[in-house]
Amino acid sequence: MEQVKLYDTTLRDGMQGEGMSLSASEKARVVAALDRLGVGMIEAGFPSSNPKEEELFAALAELPLEHSVICGFGMTRRRGTEAAEDPALLTLVDSFAPVVTLVGKTWALHLEKVTKVSREENLAMIAESVAFCGERGKRVVYDAEHFFDAYREDPGYALSCLEAAIDAGAENVTLCDTNGASLPNQVAAATEVVVARFGGRAEVGIHAHDDAGCGVANSLAAVDAGARMVQGTVNGYGERCGNANLTTILPALQLKMGFDVVPPENLRTLTETVHFVDELCNVAPDPNAPYVGRNAFAHKGGMHVAGVEADSRTFEHIEPAAVGNERAILPSELSGKATIRDQAAAAGLEIDDETASRAIEVLKEREHRGFHYEAAPASFELLLRHEAGVYKPLFTLESYRVVTQRRAGGEVETEATVKVHVDGARYVEIAEGNGPVSALDKALRKAITSRHPHLSDIELTNYKVRILDQDRGTDAVTRVLLDSADGEREWGTTGVSGNVIEASWQALVDSLEYAFQ
Repeated sequence: MEQVKLYDTTLRDGMQGEGMSLSASEKARVVAALDRLGVGMIEAGFPSSNPKEEELFAALAELPLEHSVICGFGMTRRRGTEAAEDPALLTLVDSFAPVVTLVGKTWALHLEKVTKVSREENLAMIAESVAFCGERGKRVVYDAEHFFDAYREDPGYALSCLEAAIDAGAENVTLCDTNGASLPNQVAAATEVVVARFGGRAEVGIHAHDDAGCGVANSLAAVDAGARMVQGTVNGYGERCGNANLTTILPALQLKMGFDVVPPENLRTLTETVHFVDELCNVAPDPNAPYVGRNAFAHKGGMHVAGVEADSRTFEHIEPAAVGNERAILPSELSGKATIRDQAAAAGLEIDDETASRAIEVLKEREHRGFHYEAAPASFELLLRHEAGVYKPLFTLESYRVVTQRRAGGEVETEATVKVHVDGARYVEIAEGNGPVSALDKALRKAITSRHPHLSDIELTNYKVRILDQDRGTDAVTRVLLDSADGEREWGTTGVSGNVIEASWQALVDSLEYAFQ
């Protein structure tokens, strides 16, 4: 298979996105993760733009890499300065990075408004900078900034900028859609011209942004037109609307276009890798992200579930495992017997058609009342256990009571009393908490952990409340979603009631009973 290189610029371009920041050690961990994935080139940034970058380059110089080559990033020489005397270029060629990526101007608008140099001087800046880096033993990638804007305005000059870089020794010229303004047909047409003219002398790359929502499409169009290196970022991080998303581009190139990009076994780590980077960047993974999102292979409609059960190709464009993801069958009022059977099998339950039909009716009735089992799989499993006749109650409730008292000084105190029967014994427990749910949780655990001590390890990790019919004001029905964990697994439960405390109690009880089953 023909090869296409991935060039990752998460650590430089990606960090220009709002709220994005990583320490030098975190950036090194990203490099290690991308190397394990098989990314060919990783742009680490400016070697000495700040102390953090200096620390990063020092760390990367000692980091053993199997697949990736580190690239330093810089600009063509300054106006009126010799390349050999430009401080930034000197720092760049003195770095350990074997590849340097130089960005230069292409669009007349920038020559007039930003750099304020003539077209001839700009060509000299490109050629002399590339030649200087090559003379110092560096491989050079030349990024033609705003190439497509320039090409639409003056194709002859845009091509002459690439020619200056290639004549000076650049091994790659990358066409940049810096403003993200281009459409796929424009990118394809211009790339085809560049490949036809220069493809025999230098590799052609593409660097797209997503301002028009076409970052991925433009990158794939460029490859289709002959580009053989794609720049982008993990999860599409980047300034404004972000960069082209390599997380989507990689499987599209390899699984759909037939290019050799990374080893197949590495591709199966894609989901894990990009979620790891999300975690480092303190970004919640997009559940609807193509290929790697939690919902990328999630099926809710009964017809879809039945189709996937018969042949996954009916409603899945690839095998989820190829990118390290997995199928999810979501229970809802749209579910059919296939969904019920799938969920039951996952829980280790055997159910017949009659039980499945009964579970569907209960599910539809509860979803109509406001329950949301798609986000609470543990509660749904308990529903199935009820219908299958294998449910084991953790306790029997006699009553609970919650009292909230506000003192004159502004202090608010909450106390819960729980009366339950556990294994034939009656327990009455009282506890204070930071609010009614906290107090109920503490009181209930005091009652049951003497018999079932392992339940004390459960932590409530998230608590969400939603008002379902806001037009009813304070009489509205409330849905509670509760996430819990025990150090080894996580699960979600739900409760619905016109009383927020009762809805919370239902979700809390389901959480403990799920762990008990």
